[in-house]
Amino acid sequence: MSKAAIVYWSGTGNTEAMAKAVQKGAQKAGAFAELFQISDFDAAKAAGYDAFAFGCPAMGSEELEDSEFAPGFEAVKGALAGKKVVLFGSYGWGEGDWMRAWEADCAAAGIALAAESVICNDAPDDDGVAACEALGAVLA
Repeated sequence: MSKAAIVYWSGTGNTEAMAKAVQKGAQKAGAFAELFQISDFDAAKAAGYDAFAFGCPAMGSEELEDSEFAPGFEAVKGALAGKKVVLFGSYGWGEGDWMRAWEADCAAAGIALAAESVICNDAPDDDGVAACEALGAVLA
């Protein structure tokens, strides 16, 4: 059984709703899946998991949230090479540049993403929830 960590930061609740859908999809597919806010996750905890979903909304001029999420992700990034990793997040403006930059950062760090990232404009609608659940199933 795969052991998955779904790690996120959410300011408005949209990315949190996505995280819960990712968790549901992973559990439906047979994985043990736990939710963590980024402030409660570190490299020591990462060592206990073999699959990861990271979620962060677009902030500022389409960038990762920089006070908690970006430093937290940077701290665990080195432990992710060779593991199943997927990304998700919400946005309220722009066209997804923050996600493309995040994907490129992962590639530069040797992290091969296991599936196409999921982004939702504001709160996830039914299609967004289904995409998040499918993303979670990849972790199983």
